[in-house]
Amino acid sequence: MPKVLFALTSHGRLGNTGRNTGFYVPEVAHPARVFRDAGWEIAFVSVAGGKPPRDGVKPDDTVTQEFLAANDTALSATPDAASLNAGDYDAIYFAGGHGTMWDFPDAKELADLAAGVYQAGGVVAAVCHGPAGLVNLTLQDGSHLVDGKQVSAFTNEEEDAVGLTDVVPFSLESTLIAKGAKFNKTDNFAEFAVADSRLVTGQNPASAAKVAELTIAELA
Repeated sequence: MPKVLFALTSHGRLGNTGRNTGFYVPEVAHPARVFRDAGWEIAFVSVAGGKPPRDGVKPDDTVTQEFLAANDTALSATPDAASLNAGDYDAIYFAGGHGTMWDFPDAKELADLAAGVYQAGGVVAAVCHGPAGLVNLTLQDGSHLVDGKQVSAFTNEEEDAVGLTDVVPFSLESTLIAKGAKFNKTDNFAEFAVADSRLVTGQNPASAAKVAELTIAELA
C-alpha cells in the first residue's frame, strides 16, 4: 500500500495581528480522502512534533469534521522529521496554512526528509502556503527542487486579497520565482494545480484535492 506523509506547520501565531493560525485543516482532510479512496495510507509529521496548531475548521465541512474525528490521536502526537525515514513514504505533501510561512523555510530536517523521498523516486507535493517548505529544499547536487519546474502556490494577488501581504514574513510567489520556479497561477481562489517531474503544487485551498489526484497520477 503506498503511503503519503502530510507535513504540518507548528507555528500558531499570525505575525503581529494577535490572531492564531496553524495548518489549514481542510487542505489535509480533503486530499486525505482522495488518497484513502485510492488505497493509500496516510501519516503525519510536524516541524516541532506533538500537536500542531489548527486553522480553517468550519462546522459545515463534513469531510473535515470526519477527518478530525478519525485522526484525533495521530494529530495529537505527531513525530518530527528527524525521527522518520524517507524510504517509508511514496509522497510527502506540504499542507498550507499561514503558519508555514514562519517555520517551513528553515525546517532543515523536514526539507531533508522531502529531498530523500524525491530522490528515491517519490513525489513532493504542496498546496497554498505549503510551498514555503520548498523555498530552501535542495537536492544532493545542490540544486533547488523548484528550479526550472512548473510550480504554483498562494499568489501575491491572493495574499493582497486576504489583507496579509504586510503580515507574512516574505512573498511566497516572488521567493519561489527567485529560486528558479516557473510560476503558474489562475484567478484568485480558483482551483489550480500543476505537476512537473514528480513535483506537484496547488495554488490555494480549493486546489488541495486536485494536488492529491495529480500526486497519485505521478506514481501510476
